[in-house]
Amino acid sequence: MSGLFDTDLADRAPLAERLRPRRIDDVIGQAHLLGEGKPLRLAFDAGKLHSMILWGPPGVGKTTLARLLAGAVDAEFQALSAVFSGVKDIREAVALAQQARARGRPTVLFVDEVHRFNKAQQDAFLPYVEQGVLTFIGATTENPSFEVNSALLSRASVYVLKSLGEQDLRLLLARALAAVGAAPRFADDAVARLCGFSDGDGRRLLNLVEQLLDAARASALEEIGPAFVDQVLARSLQRFDKGGDAFYDQISALHKSVRGSDPDAALYWLCRMLEGGADPHYLGRRLVRMASEDIGLADPRALEISLNACSAYERLGSPEGELALAEAAVFLACAAKSNAVYVAYKAARKAAAEHGSLPVPLHLRNAPTRLMKGLGHGQGYRYAHDEPDGYAAGERYLPEGLDARPGWYRPVARGMEARIREKLDRLLSLDAASRRAGNASSDDEATA
Repeated sequence: MSGLFDTDLADRAPLAERLRPRRIDDVIGQAHLLGEGKPLRLAFDAGKLHSMILWGPPGVGKTTLARLLAGAVDAEFQALSAVFSGVKDIREAVALAQQARARGRPTVLFVDEVHRFNKAQQDAFLPYVEQGVLTFIGATTENPSFEVNSALLSRASVYVLKSLGEQDLRLLLARALAAVGAAPRFADDAVARLCGFSDGDGRRLLNLVEQLLDAARASALEEIGPAFVDQVLARSLQRFDKGGDAFYDQISALHKSVRGSDPDAALYWLCRMLEGGADPHYLGRRLVRMASEDIGLADPRALEISLNACSAYERLGSPEGELALAEAAVFLACAAKSNAVYVAYKAARKAAAEHGSLPVPLHLRNAPTRLMKGLGHGQGYRYAHDEPDGYAAGERYLPEGLDARPGWYRPVARGMEARIREKLDRLLSLDAASRRAGNASSDDEATA
């Protein structure tokens, strides 16, 4: 019955699987871990494994490294995906590891997306790691400091894998084209575009290569140019998991670019996130936060412009409304900066939490009834509008137990806050004069 099923199945496997390295020297990238004298290279060369967490973005070789490590010590290799596995699967894997141990063979248990396991599932590995029943290798795209139990983390070394650089991706592309044999050529600027679309992900590069080659052959092209790459791949979203580290790293970069008064960088990170599929509503909310946290009263227009940008996006949607977000990002980056309100807010919050329910001073209390007036509520309150310059110099508004003027809000000498600072300094001088007058009056009364 040959003929119908005699095609070599290996040739039909995805290109990423066909090019999976079989030797450590075939691995592309990660020189900081695999170079001469580097930690994972030493583990390979010594043939001694230890439990570890491989932390890095998709498509950089986490699974491949785990397989090669197991092969280096001739160990049984078992793989679980935390997305599809439960406690039952863990128990079965442990049972197989115990059987292998009885035969004198070690076991490497590889758990992909280990951060998806809950605490109980992660704890299930601990006794077997400690007893040496298995060597645990977890892979995660998330920060293990937050996503992996401290007990498991303390028993494993964490190795950070990096995205593949353009030279790494070009080398991988050359291997791919050699593997598929006769194929349309790639123009150099098309290779650059392809590397950009791949976003440091080797597996993604190989999948895109297959997609492009299929389309080029169907179009009878002899050379693939950048326009064809754009046409076929259309809008290939740049990498980030909307709940993951890359997402928050890019938000952090956007925020720091605005704070650093770099409009070009602010626009770049905003566009990176929009291209990556970030929710524009979320980005609008972050711009509002930046306006309050980093600009504040140095330029109150920042908050207004950010809120207006959110409203404009609500009305127009994508892509037209995204320009309003871009306008707000540029304005925030160019605006005078002050975190004085933010610092004051945190200080006031801290004081409110630490000092508990200090009573409201009697003269500040509301007195809508005769009883309240009889208890002294509102007595002695000075109505600021009836005072010179509309300011009741020397009046106290904070409860007893707190400084009358703690100075939480310290406006900077930039933007509108420079004028606010001048005004507050003048009011403080009026307070000081009022206290001096009050002290002099008290002394006169004592003398009399």
